[in-house]
Amino acid sequence: MADLPSPRVIPVRPFNSTGVDYAGPVMLRTTPGRGHKSTKAFFVVFVCMVTKAVHLDVASSYSGEGFLAVFRRFVSRRGLCAEIYSDCGTNFVGADAELRRMFAAHSRESHIIGRELAESRVQWRFNPPSAPHFGGLWEAAVKATKHHLRRIIGNATFTYEEMATLLTQIEACLNLRPLSALSDDPADLTALTPGHFLIDSALKAVPEPLLLDVTMSRLSRWQQLLQMRDHF
Repeated sequence: MADLPSPRVIPVRPFNSTGVDYAGPVMLRTTPGRGHKSTKAFFVVFVCMVTKAVHLDVASSYSGEGFLAVFRRFVSRRGLCAEIYSDCGTNFVGADAELRRMFAAHSRESHIIGRELAESRVQWRFNPPSAPHFGGLWEAAVKATKHHLRRIIGNATFTYEEMATLLTQIEACLNLRPLSALSDDPADLTALTPGHFLIDSALKAVPEPLLLDVTMSRLSRWQQLLQMRDHF
């Protein structure tokens, strides 16, 4: 096995170096109820190259504009990235060109914020064509998300609000995965997780009763989301 890439071993803040990939598609509807048109959407998976923390979001289309909207939400919540790694998808290449244009426009302004953005511009690094094994880190996160999510969703269609809520809860589950083995101390019952790098402690959900054994027809739509979270 070759040496790990330098972004995997250099200590930096979470999501300073990030891998990104798409998964899906999934069908979303405008409002709940019968007779409403559903449209195709995609999961967007961001993975921190150092801490393996996961950030999930929904893109309404497989286009550069759709990804830029997701990227702006990601930056607003996780901070600006120094490097982004991805495959050579057409939407990512288009987003890279748009980001370069935006940063170049900011660099011509005399404002302090514009200069800082120009100095800390995002470097987008693409994998070689037809080489998905170069992105094994985020491909593994896509597998962990997509493999179980398809089984719990089935043929159900959700609104954007419902899907965003479910993905956020699944994101918390993925960020609870242990990064190392437990210590030999019998009193130490915790393991290091990506959540410790995000909020200095493990991510914990609001205490709620389990709904695994309840028939889905007896549950409301929001309770069905909680049941899917429990199955995940």
